[in-house]
Amino acid sequence: MRTGILGGSFDPVHYGHLGVARAVADALALDRVLLMPAAQAPLRAAGVLASNEQREEMLRRALVELTQQTGEQRLELSDLELDRGGVSYTADTLRALSEGRSAESLIWIVGADQFARLEQWREPAELARLAEWAVYARPGYAWNELAHPRVPGLRVHHVHSMAGCWDVSSSEIRARIMRGDTLTGLVPDKVIEYIRETGLYRS
Repeated sequence: MRTGILGGSFDPVHYGHLGVARAVADALALDRVLLMPAAQAPLRAAGVLASNEQREEMLRRALVELTQQTGEQRLELSDLELDRGGVSYTADTLRALSEGRSAESLIWIVGADQFARLEQWREPAELARLAEWAVYARPGYAWNELAHPRVPGLRVHHVHSMAGCWDVSSSEIRARIMRGDTLTGLVPDKVIEYIRETGLYRS
């Protein structure tokens, strides 16, 4: 079993997240990809705006819509970090996922901008031991300009962008909502409906 993990705030989830997960699954022949909202990201200065329950619900709706539209069934919601609470350290998450699953290969999915900072993450040696790393391109971060983290034993796969599917951010989505701009083509319809129902990100 080859399992990818895509962590993040998902505040809100958008087509960039789903595009990354599917592209990495295709490129690395993954059996499944866990979309894992962080309770509190250690290197993120600002907190999330939506509650844990709201972020989970948006992800559920997005995955239901994706399956209905494309038949995609490799993507799954994981509430491991939300249930644990506190700061979401990747090393702790990988240890929890590895426990009792010696036959499962774990592949942590991360943007090139975050990967360049891997030396600042907690227990980088454990990160190299417990998982492979799938690094995807981000706008403004060319591969030849990025310093490779000086972490011995890192197993790294570069996954290049396809059709701009990750040239969008949650902060951009929130700004569009505040301005009253359309989210069509950026966010799944069921998520747009939920944001409208709840009034999320309006103030």
